[in-house]
Amino acid sequence: MARFPNRSSAPNRWYTITVLFLILRNIVMVRPEDGPHENTLGLIADDDIFAPLNDGCLRFAGGSKGASSFKVALFADLHFGENAWSDWGPQQDLNSVKVMSTILDIESPDFVVYLGDVITANNLPIHNASFYWDQAISPTRDRNIPWASLFGNHDDAPFEWPIDWFSSSGIPQILCSSAHDFGGDKCSFKGTTRLELMRDERRRNSLSYTGFGPRNLWPSVSNYVLTIVSPKSDSKSPVMLMYFLDSGGGSYPEVISTIQSEWFRNKSQKMNPDSSIPEIVFWHIPSQAYKNAAKKAAPRRAQCVGSMFEERVAAQEAEMGMMKLLKERPSVKAIFVGHNHGLDWCCPYEKMWLCYARHTGYGGYGNWARGARILEIIDEPFSLKSWIRMENGTLHSEVVLST
Repeated sequence: MARFPNRSSAPNRWYTITVLFLILRNIVMVRPEDGPHENTLGLIADDDIFAPLNDGCLRFAGGSKGASSFKVALFADLHFGENAWSDWGPQQDLNSVKVMSTILDIESPDFVVYLGDVITANNLPIHNASFYWDQAISPTRDRNIPWASLFGNHDDAPFEWPIDWFSSSGIPQILCSSAHDFGGDKCSFKGTTRLELMRDERRRNSLSYTGFGPRNLWPSVSNYVLTIVSPKSDSKSPVMLMYFLDSGGGSYPEVISTIQSEWFRNKSQKMNPDSSIPEIVFWHIPSQAYKNAAKKAAPRRAQCVGSMFEERVAAQEAEMGMMKLLKERPSVKAIFVGHNHGLDWCCPYEKMWLCYARHTGYGGYGNWARGARILEIIDEPFSLKSWIRMENGTLHSEVVLST
């Protein structure tokens, strides 16, 4: 703790008032008052104590008459905090905010999914990378839209020392004081763990629907389920289940483990034993099945929609049972991933669809135009549609994923 020399009573009073203000502000941030969404949105919580904080149900907007829609925006690979010590890095973060803001204002989604690589932790020499995580979710929070997040391979990656720091120019001066509110008032190169990042998101944001997942799945953290229910005010009938899985990377291998697959099997059997409720699944790094789908699509590309051949699929290191389980469940309609910045395709696979999101952030590799995948769920009759909304406002790659 910093020590201050003796001063007159008046400055001391101002110092005391300032400290009290900061304490009160943090209290408000921990438990902000419910916004309009939070009176109607929630989720059916997991059994684990680290399940999503909001209790209740994610409900369609609208009344009880006619079909209602629920729209979800997917923001993938934002990579906030990249090269934060340069002029280039902060400008890329501002550009990413503009992309998200444009898409949110055009689409007005009911919910947002942050699909991994929210930050580039291997570029962050601050004590707590939650400072940049908070910047990334700010466009959604500022519009009072609830969201959920999961982890990618860069979110808790260890700091990588830039080689040019060791040239004659030397290590640049790094100012970390701007991250004070997040415990980042000093520089650190130890990294911020998945648990720390998720703890800070949940502690500071009542609009967050992110869950930790059961302890026995750690080091995999972002494993949980959200339930969307009927728009009818007198009904809690599920319309769709959304599963979120941590595909690893960063601090541990890029894989969905056998125990995660077992967790999904038990959870899906409990929540949807007869597979009568449609299900969709989110994780960051594509499975090996995405490679197979891309190879099969090459000679008959008409079955797929979106950018197919801008780069090769960078898949998980191994398959450990998850795709087998998903193929056996007729209720699974689609899987959504990020990771490959140049791909935004959807392809049929078995009885489901394999889909990429769209590279949203200006951080990370590649110069492809930025955008986001949009999902639209209709309750009666049920349908799941999707399209890509670009940063310039244009729309492409519309596809019906289920009816």
